[in-house]
Amino acid sequence: MSDALNELGAHIEFKRADCVLAWDVTHGELNVDVAPSNIVDFIDYLKSEPTCRFSTLVDITAVDYPERAKRFDVVYHFLSMYQNHRIRLRVSIREEDLVPSITAVHPSANWFEREVYDMFGILFSGHPDLRRLLTDYGFRGHPLRKDFPTTGFTEVRYDETQKRVVYEPVSLVQEYRQFDFMSPWEGAEYILPGDEKETK
Repeated sequence: MSDALNELGAHIEFKRADCVLAWDVTHGELNVDVAPSNIVDFIDYLKSEPTCRFSTLVDITAVDYPERAKRFDVVYHFLSMYQNHRIRLRVSIREEDLVPSITAVHPSANWFEREVYDMFGILFSGHPDLRRLLTDYGFRGHPLRKDFPTTGFTEVRYDETQKRVVYEPVSLVQEYRQFDFMSPWEGAEYILPGDEKETK
């Protein structure tokens, strides 16, 4: 399988040197780095090229690297059921960059791109309906960014006296911030290494 993926990677690089920045095979998967400006044309090529035929879009997600100038990697996963191969495309972008939408090539990208926008704040130019998908109306921030607070900004709960859902700023009392790191397996016949509580 690895030889076939290396051949495929070399073929794609040879045919589309204008799009491929780098490629490698890691853990039995073909990874290709692509410039954002070429992503739509390149994905169309991968879908229609007879030796590729990556016709199934499996997922679009992102990874946040706050310390990098190009903070985000937008990651696309495709499957070729015809060739029995998978490919992962990576597009590195700055926080303010726009990524061209691939909905014209893969209509199923619509909700994937909306999810990436909602969770990471990455904008897709040419998207037919780019709005939040998983968070509520008026939600502040993007939960999968590394700088998003783990407690969030607001708490949503049902108020019995008002008989409606209310939004309040998050306020955690201090005792909920104390952790004693007691083993979750306390009382079990054996304790996994690292789970034992230090005794003095």
